[in-house]
Amino acid sequence: MSSVVPIESPGTDTDLARRPRRRGTLLVVDDEEGPRKSLAVIFKDEYDILMADNGPHAIELAQKHDIDVAILDIRMAGMSGIEVLERLKYVNPHIEVVMMTAFETTDTMRQAMRLRASDYINKPFDISTMRAAVANAMQRRTLESEINDNAEKLQELMAELQNQKIEEQIANTRGEIYASILHDINGPLTVISGFVQLMNQRFSNATRLEKEDLEFIKDRLKIINRQVTNCIEISRRYLSFLRRQTDEIPRVSINQLLTDLKHLINVHPSVQQNTFAVQPVAEDIGARMNGTDVIQILLSLTVNAFQCTSTPHHVEITGEVLHEPLDLTQFKDGPETRFLNVEGMANAAPLLKLSVRDNGPGIPADVLPRIFQPYFTTKGPRQGTGLGLNIVQRLVKEGKGALHLQTAPGRGTTFTVYLPAARLR
Repeated sequence: MSSVVPIESPGTDTDLARRPRRRGTLLVVDDEEGPRKSLAVIFKDEYDILMADNGPHAIELAQKHDIDVAILDIRMAGMSGIEVLERLKYVNPHIEVVMMTAFETTDTMRQAMRLRASDYINKPFDISTMRAAVANAMQRRTLESEINDNAEKLQELMAELQNQKIEEQIANTRGEIYASILHDINGPLTVISGFVQLMNQRFSNATRLEKEDLEFIKDRLKIINRQVTNCIEISRRYLSFLRRQTDEIPRVSINQLLTDLKHLINVHPSVQQNTFAVQPVAEDIGARMNGTDVIQILLSLTVNAFQCTSTPHHVEITGEVLHEPLDLTQFKDGPETRFLNVEGMANAAPLLKLSVRDNGPGIPADVLPRIFQPYFTTKGPRQGTGLGLNIVQRLVKEGKGALHLQTAPGRGTTFTVYLPAARLR
């Protein structure tokens, strides 16, 4: 009968598993009782000891406990030490293993080293040699554990920093979008203010109104009323952007979003000497996505198109409504194409197809696989964060859409976004 006993006090497998971990855990596997007990006596004051007299039980212990080092006898009845070593490494690749045998052969040594045994001890073993072998194995295990922990912490930190950068970039773009609220509302408010002042100047000292005065007031009030309605519509539109639900029936048409986008692009510093056009969608419809996200996707793709070269070029935004699901079999990744989020796309009609096309130099084949990686940029250190396309990818995935990229050297690049759509309320 095999046993699992912490030498310093009796206990069960469960007791050992539940005890707070204070020391390294050493597994001794030998089908002879004498060597097992000898090793337990040698190491009882240094480590928590687990013992097994056969391979299957050793594997079972490794599955239940976090073992740091195992001492394995190579020759055992049933499963050999080499087989146990291989299975232990499968259960936990980080376990360090010290092999021991009275029948050393070149072949067994080669097998043990191939399976990454940390040491190889002959029987009968010398206590100081065995202590040194186990101590070295424990040190390697501790060091590897620290390295893995630090690597995990570093990955978590990098992921957190990346998310903060992306959220900051999203917030900056949304700031630009919401600034356009003031721009849009400022127009009708200026008209309202002007007409109110005009009427105030004309009638501030009047004691009676003539017929022509009444007609003047009616005409001006109609204009004021129309401008007030515009303010209300603008407010409702931008308030709908703040609603993050994407499964609602859209309140804002894609053509209105394209108009808002055009306002942003007109004042964007990336335009420079380039030309651009925004074509309205012939069949107006709404995207089942937060309006701000739609604008941010198109704005990022447009700015990316402007910045693809310093040579003046043309950028165009177009759209259409698709009344059939996409045939996804026609989209294949290749040296000049990419199709993102095929698995997560809500591929049901109607779909909104929005394309941002430029006639720039195209994307080189060696650059294409990397463009959606965070912080990757071909621009200078002060010309871009390398987050724009990564944000586009994230927003498209969140909106259950898809992104198709087509490029050709010397003939430009087209980014096409497919989004779930719906009739407007």
